Amino acid sequence: MEVNELTERIIGAAIQVHRELVPGLLESAYEACLAFEIADSGLRVERQVLLPLRYRGLYLDCGYRLDLWVERLWSWKRRR
Repeated sequence: MEVNELTERIIGAAIQVHRELVPGLLESAYEACLAFEIADSGLRVERQVLLPLRYRGLYLDCGYRLDLWVERLWSWKRRR
């Protein structure tokens, strides 16, 4: 699947959640609903995925936590 098509489907799912839910809920509620909508559209989605930090050749599991990881795609631009 092309990145633009994937992006459109994710944005569509986010718009659906926005239309259904009232403002002021906890972030976890929006995240759960968005994950449901993304999965319901046929995409693979994972919640709260741990992403380790690499530091000078070490992998530290205290790195990052991804809220949602869709289709296991990753794009990272390294800075020097």
